[in-house]
Formats: sequence, structure tokens, C-alpha cells
Amino acid sequence: MQTELFPDFTLDLRGESCPYPVIYTLETLEKLDKGQLLHVITDCPGSFRNVPEEALRRGYTFAQEPVKNGQEYLFYIVA
Repeated sequence: MQTELFPDFTLDLRGESCPYPVIYTLETLEKLDKGQLLHVITDCPGSFRNVPEEALRRGYTFAQEPVKNGQEYLFYIVA
């Protein structure tokens, strides 16, 4: 059973092509306070791999595994 997450900020990047989902996600994470939760929604297929790779490489963690929901990709990243 998955617990419900309550993000501090939602970044809706549907319609943005790669690499913009990665760029905007990292820029937003830098502005958030440590421990805040960012919810990212994107529909760029490449972001399903690129967003987690880049976020983890920069030391961020995920509150849950990335989710593919139809044509959308959902990420819950802890700043």
C-alpha cells in the first residue's frame, strides 16, 4: 500500500521537450528548502530516465519510485 504524498511544490512540465524537464526540475530543486517535496509531471519520454539520473547524481532523493501513468511521468523528489 502506497502512502499519500503531499508535495510542497508541483512543477507541471507537460508539453516541454527534453532537455527542459531536467533543466527546470534541477533549477526548482535548488530554490526549495532542504527536505521539501517537489512533484514533477512531464510527458517527455526521455525524462523518465534523465530526470532521476540527474537528480540522483546531484544528491537528491526520491520519496517514491518514478511512476509512468499513461503518457505522463510522475516524480516525487526530496530537495
